[in-house]
Amino acid sequence: MGFFFTLLALVVLLGFTWRYLGSYMEAIFNGRVHFLGFVERPIYRALRTSPEQEQTWKRYAGAMIVFSAVSLLFTYVILRIQGSLPLNPQHLGAVGPALSFNTASSFITNTNWQNYGGETTMSYFSQMGALTVQQFVTPAVGVAVALVLVRGFARKNSPTIGNFWVDITRCLLYVLVPIAFLFGIIFVAQGAVQTLAGTVSIKDTLNGVSQTIPRGPIGFMEAIKQLGTNGGGFLDANSATTFENPTGLTNFLSMYLLLSIPVALTYTFGKMVGSVRHGVALLSVMVILFGVWVGFTSAAEHQNNPAVAAAGIHSTVGNTEGKEVRFGDTTTALFGISSTSTSTGSADGAYDSFTPMGGFGLLTGMMLGEVTPGGVGSGLYTLLIYAIIAVFIGGLMIGRTPEYLGKKIQSREVKLAGLAALVMPITVLVVTALAVSLAAGKAGPLNAGPHGFTEILYGLTSQGNNNGSAFGGLTGNTPFYNIIGAIDMLIGRFGIMIPAIALGGALAEKNVVPESLGTFRTDNGMFVGLTIGVILIIGGLTFFPAISLGPIVEQLSHMRFF
Repeated sequence: MGFFFTLLALVVLLGFTWRYLGSYMEAIFNGRVHFLGFVERPIYRALRTSPEQEQTWKRYAGAMIVFSAVSLLFTYVILRIQGSLPLNPQHLGAVGPALSFNTASSFITNTNWQNYGGETTMSYFSQMGALTVQQFVTPAVGVAVALVLVRGFARKNSPTIGNFWVDITRCLLYVLVPIAFLFGIIFVAQGAVQTLAGTVSIKDTLNGVSQTIPRGPIGFMEAIKQLGTNGGGFLDANSATTFENPTGLTNFLSMYLLLSIPVALTYTFGKMVGSVRHGVALLSVMVILFGVWVGFTSAAEHQNNPAVAAAGIHSTVGNTEGKEVRFGDTTTALFGISSTSTSTGSADGAYDSFTPMGGFGLLTGMMLGEVTPGGVGSGLYTLLIYAIIAVFIGGLMIGRTPEYLGKKIQSREVKLAGLAALVMPITVLVVTALAVSLAAGKAGPLNAGPHGFTEILYGLTSQGNNNGSAFGGLTGNTPFYNIIGAIDMLIGRFGIMIPAIALGGALAEKNVVPESLGTFRTDNGMFVGLTIGVILIIGGLTFFPAISLGPIVEQLSHMRFF
């Protein structure tokens, strides 16, 4: 009953968020909200820009790349010199070069993959001044790229697509900072730790040993961790620990926060293009796929653990291995799908302990491109890329040039969309092939057989999709996995962003074609079904051979127990 009540409450609250946060963001990015103008204007003056100075798609992409490169260098340097910086009560030394590169790449790509234990590796200054800063700016960059593609459909005969610096400034000032601050207060009030006092030692008088308990500025980092679909936790145990996720309410709010902006952006899209029905169509694609994945993953986790059942022990509460008693099997599965179907990657349980088909749900949610609903900004622009491919296929079926929102989808647009859709699968499969072929890669997984293969595949899929969740069991803090993982994350982020920006620029330059009787409708159930089919076909056909060698084989091997 708790699971269904949680799911119902989540749906109702997200429904209100879709309508009102989506409308609010449309007003922000169309320049109608400016109550913080006294803060905006000095920022624009410092950057020597203004909302009136719009950019072509090439200038916009260039600004995004320069900003991300500076962020990468800044984060890398902070980690390398953290031993000489303040707010380091544990006196931690510099982070190694390979791990610093991996971590910097992780946080500037909105991945937040962590090959380290936060409480034993990162100082307070690194956590707040480097990593948390990136947890604010990287989702803002994702929203900015999504806005380019939305403006491509909303505008006609336009050589410009907005201003990168203005877009990220508005996203930070009006969306991310105030919402994260509000929920940070709630998390701290619920018991999330927020202090600069350092660790505390407690002596076990019965056994005569002392235990060091890590503390830190955790609560407010937790809010932006979820809101920005980041996932990088202050502590190694992430949202499974009471210091980050103290109560059932914070667990529910974590799921709500990580889903809220990706869902609301579909309403923003509909308002900006002048057709809320088109936003509803995209939302329907997200909801249907998300609902199916929650359904079969929760059902899988509510079954007995096959290995435990083989020992003659039968549970009435599902697979509880690796799960918090506070949340249970099905709610943990809901949290896991919410996290892996966005680019969040946070976890309130051990994903390595999921059943084979439960792990299948987590893994394949990322392999679909994280569009159900996807990350902040990244979910919308990736879904629009799939929608363009669906429109192209629909146009072929009715024998005319495909159109989406009055824009003709021609050779250039299809090539850019195809490139963006294939970058991630190609990258993930290539680096996975390298990892399972080289000795340095094969030394990483804890387990042998199909489960060990899944540990490798999951880790590199998570990084290539900028998710950041860890399946567990994979020793990632090695030179091989740090370097190959960083490359995986950078290509997975910018290999899609740059074609998406170019696609937005190409669409903005086009005129709008009047709708006719032969126009393929893109706001009805047929279009929703076609788009879902494209997502499943691209994800399914590309990754099915790899999935067959991992969780599917593992599930079949367990069937002999029943």
